[in-house]
Amino acid sequence: MEEPPYRRIAADLAGRIASGEFAPGTRIPSTRQLIAEYGVAMATATKVLATLRERGLVEPVRGVGTVVAADVGRAPGPDRAQVVATAVATADAEGLHGLSMRRLAGRLGIPTMAIYRYVADRDELVMFMIDKVMADNPPPALTPERDGWRACLEAIARLQWAMYRRHTWLAEAVSFTRPLPAPHAMVHTEWMMRALDGRGLDLNAQFTAAVTVANHVRGTAVNRAEEAQAEQDSGLTDAQWLEAQEGRIGAVLADGRLPLLARFVAADDGVWNLDTLFEFGLQRLLDGFAPLLR
Repeated sequence: MEEPPYRRIAADLAGRIASGEFAPGTRIPSTRQLIAEYGVAMATATKVLATLRERGLVEPVRGVGTVVAADVGRAPGPDRAQVVATAVATADAEGLHGLSMRRLAGRLGIPTMAIYRYVADRDELVMFMIDKVMADNPPPALTPERDGWRACLEAIARLQWAMYRRHTWLAEAVSFTRPLPAPHAMVHTEWMMRALDGRGLDLNAQFTAAVTVANHVRGTAVNRAEEAQAEQDSGLTDAQWLEAQEGRIGAVLADGRLPLLARFVAADDGVWNLDTLFEFGLQRLLDGFAPLLR
């Protein structure tokens, strides 16, 4: 028995969809076009489209016509965890400025607008990114009762410094004036406050002290983000850039008005880097807390 024309035509169109000739969202031939292309009656052309709709291969779109269904030929979409992990990896490689919804969608292999199935907007995406990094780096296994408040604050400050070193975009994303409600970031703050609890500080002082330490770490780490961007823009590492500035620095110091700076620059044992700035500042902060605590 000969196959009905509508089935033959439907099979032909299904094959063209499978081959990618008609991509998801692409309009397929209308009934009039099917009549002209295959030489069939209107009833047959109408049945072709109905068959394709029944198979889930096409869908009607008001004002457009019949188009290939959005999920045809696509693997199951990512979940939110995959979206956030990909966003973190993109920001790690290209900085926060290199992370756009279009760029992220491209890396995930989904339409740009599909990103909004997982996050409401870019701010929420960044909040989830912060929260993932914080969740991947829980507070240290120290207790103030066993290890002391200072050891606890030192440990979590160094943990956060290591986070900022691995994720240079993080310092740009974190804000202490308009903080995003990332639950695991709040866990870090709670843990720091707990290290100071019961030592004579009221809650406001505990919170302020905890945020002061976190802000020192973040404020120092902002320089790493700027450093990474400058290196990307100029193609020079910090060491190479400083070497290129030696002549200008020498000219400024040559007149003797800045003798201490001149001695520091000339000294063989002079040390200056962000790790030194972080560690020195952290110790002086903790020194300042000590008289306040029982």
